[in-house]
Amino acid sequence: MALDLSTLRPAPGSKRRRVRVGRGIGSGSGKTAGRGHKGKGSRSGGNTPPGYEGGQMPLKRRVPKRGFRRLQKTQARREEFAVVNLKRLAALGLDTIDPAVLAERGVIGAGDKLKVLGDGELGARLTVRAHAFSASAREKIAAAGGIAELIEAAPKLNA
Repeated sequence: MALDLSTLRPAPGSKRRRVRVGRGIGSGSGKTAGRGHKGKGSRSGGNTPPGYEGGQMPLKRRVPKRGFRRLQKTQARREEFAVVNLKRLAALGLDTIDPAVLAERGVIGAGDKLKVLGDGELGARLTVRAHAFSASAREKIAAAGGIAELIEAAPKLNA
């Protein structure tokens, strides 16, 4: 027998027909339809939330809480930076670097805020414009005779 799409079948015994409950006494799961008698589980919509322990104090509330959990709203407010190291900037071979140039070359995304970190060494003097600098990056740029220029963020308007 040739094997092609028209002859493909699941392995025998791998698929079972679903049980149709509540279809008469002779089916073996008629009347209460496998739900037992009375109680929350027998009712429509009667299920318990995940972690519910029948009224007992749930494990999630019994164990002590440790550590800091950042709230969603403060996380959304936190500034996100695209970070680039000095060795990556030195490899570009440019004398002036700003976020627009890096976005154009695909180093960071367009519209990303740039933070320069101090990993690597600079051979030539660079003028680097960024939204933030690490202390070591600022020192290394100055030591190479370059300029670390800070881009001021536009003030947020409270509406």
